[in-house]
Amino acid sequence: MILFIEIIGWIGSVLVLIAYFLNLAGKLSAESLTYKLLNIFGSIFLIIITFYKEAWQSMAVNVIWAAIALVLLFKKDKKNETQKA
Repeated sequence: MILFIEIIGWIGSVLVLIAYFLNLAGKLSAESLTYKLLNIFGSIFLIIITFYKEAWQSMAVNVIWAAIALVLLFKKDKKNETQKA
């Protein structure tokens, strides 16, 4: 179980870094679904490892990071629904 949680933590780190790198490189827009999902899943995985390791400050940052990405994901969907109507 410990190894699984460690792997989840590393995957989370990689996902967030990939999103950041692709955005800075101009390959992925911050408005894209892929960017938001990479940040959401990366943050959730980082929440798991930081909870396990009791790194509360890092966990708080990742909870906020995931919440921002989720809010923007749903905000974008509402905007698209309004435009379709």
